[in-house]
Amino acid sequence: MAAMRASKIQSPKVEAIAQLKEMVGNSNDFIFTEYRGLTVEQISALRKQLRDKGAELHVVKNNFARIAFEELGYTKEVADLLEGPTAVAFVKVDSNDVAKILLDFAKDAPALLVKGALVDKNFMDAKQIEAFSKLPGRKQLIAMLMSTMKAPAQNLVYVLNAVPTKLVRTLQAVADKKAAEA
Repeated sequence: MAAMRASKIQSPKVEAIAQLKEMVGNSNDFIFTEYRGLTVEQISALRKQLRDKGAELHVVKNNFARIAFEELGYTKEVADLLEGPTAVAFVKVDSNDVAKILLDFAKDAPALLVKGALVDKNFMDAKQIEAFSKLPGRKQLIAMLMSTMKAPAQNLVYVLNAVPTKLVRTLQAVADKKAAEA
């Protein structure tokens, strides 16, 4: 269903679109949800969890969001996500963690539906977002990489340390043997 556009947009609407464009411009990724049926307390709790991960959840007017995303050059798939009551998670850092939070929250509150996302300017549908949320996050991947890189150096230190230790033990054993013979 295509949205109708007025030929002249009123000043408060222009300001709302400009504010949305600023939010879109300051974010890396976007996860689109439908919030129909959630209570104010549930939305507040979800917003707090997302804020802790560097994301913000905002209820948006579909037409304003469509205009803001289009003017910033985002894909046409966004238009399909902007139907019905829509809340967008604006993600600045790690969208993987945000997707996990949204999907975990949806298990407890089935009224929350994850419709899709734009991650690194690539469109993901609901199933792809679910698979994406199961991957390790950026910080976990860095930790895994660092531990993998650290292991050979740590093993080298153990080997280099073992040589003098073994020499000292051998010399001590020889000294003990000579002392016992004397």
